[in-house]
Amino acid sequence: MERYIGVGEEEEVQLFYYFIKSERNPEQDPLLLWLSGGPGCSSISGLIYENGPLTVKLEVYNGTLPSLVSTSYSWTKVSSILYVDQPVGTGFSYSRTHIANKPSDSGEAKRITEFIHKWLGKHQEFLSNPFYVGGDSYCGMVVPALVQEISKGNYLCCKPPINLQGYVLGNPAAEVGNDYNHRIPYAHGMALISDELYESLKRICKGEYQTVDPRNTECLKLLEKYDKSIDRIYTGLILLSKCDKTSPDCYEYRYSLITHWANDESVQRALQINKESIGEWIRCYREIPYTHDIKNSIPYHMNNSIDGYPSLIFSGDHDFEIPFLGTQAWIRSLNYSIVDEWRPWMIGDQIAGYTKTYANKMTFATIKGGGHTPEYKPEESSIMFQRWIDGQPL
Repeated sequence: MERYIGVGEEEEVQLFYYFIKSERNPEQDPLLLWLSGGPGCSSISGLIYENGPLTVKLEVYNGTLPSLVSTSYSWTKVSSILYVDQPVGTGFSYSRTHIANKPSDSGEAKRITEFIHKWLGKHQEFLSNPFYVGGDSYCGMVVPALVQEISKGNYLCCKPPINLQGYVLGNPAAEVGNDYNHRIPYAHGMALISDELYESLKRICKGEYQTVDPRNTECLKLLEKYDKSIDRIYTGLILLSKCDKTSPDCYEYRYSLITHWANDESVQRALQINKESIGEWIRCYREIPYTHDIKNSIPYHMNNSIDGYPSLIFSGDHDFEIPFLGTQAWIRSLNYSIVDEWRPWMIGDQIAGYTKTYANKMTFATIKGGGHTPEYKPEESSIMFQRWIDGQPL
């Protein structure tokens, strides 16, 4: 089983991927491409923590290989999934030559489109399956452009079209200023800052908290006070504590287990990793060379809507990184009429979150108690995805 697909003129960029077939009916079920955010976070994050059929067993690391156990909430119950390490330098993806140009948002949209064409060329039995693109967090900048790129490519000659049917994004970035500016009203709504501080911030910073005029010293002082208030909050899920990552009680301890697993010699042999290609495997390579050339992905959402592609945009409502308030604001800015009013969506007799659907086939959903990615509420996320991909109301 090959693990890499070469893209670029000389196929110098070797993108590593995992492919997992649907457990239901792989011949007919959708094929989902799932990307992790960052940029620079390996798709193993998606596979092991968010929506795959395996996860790492949570136990104290004792020098032996951490074991993988199966999950009950995999999205592969209803769709096949391609997890891709991108951009180059992420996870096990590497370049065979020195790369002259840094990867970028718009460049990735083209590269991943090329990846999909090549992958489908090698696995033609999946050409007719409904194809979806998905991801979370920073992928909100890349996925809408990628959907547009695939859609445009389908009208050109010479390549079999990709059977694109829609896209799904969790807590997606959309426009840096918008996402960041909504953290302060979110912090206020969640009782992390006082009414007084919130009112002063609004009045003196005028709702703009990210790029503050350095002469507005009063606003900067208030922001310092705000930073002190939220300093110990774990931004991925505000219910968790910020703590020492090496402690087994810390939520992020699980990430160190997968790092031990992925760096193990026997694992890399089994995965057929090109040994020369990478040094140490890092779950999220934060310093990855990258050009952020899409500053605002909202116009891409608009174009994809005009082209008729359905989308599911969901938010864990306890995420502080990209709060649902910011996501709701840009969805409102698209100005589509509402076809299904705000209502709870249920699992059995329990409220799992809230949802509304717009005339552009965009469904927005919250996951009650959820965080920055599906990993914090995997069962609920999985049921939400299954309903949406099968065309049922949530």
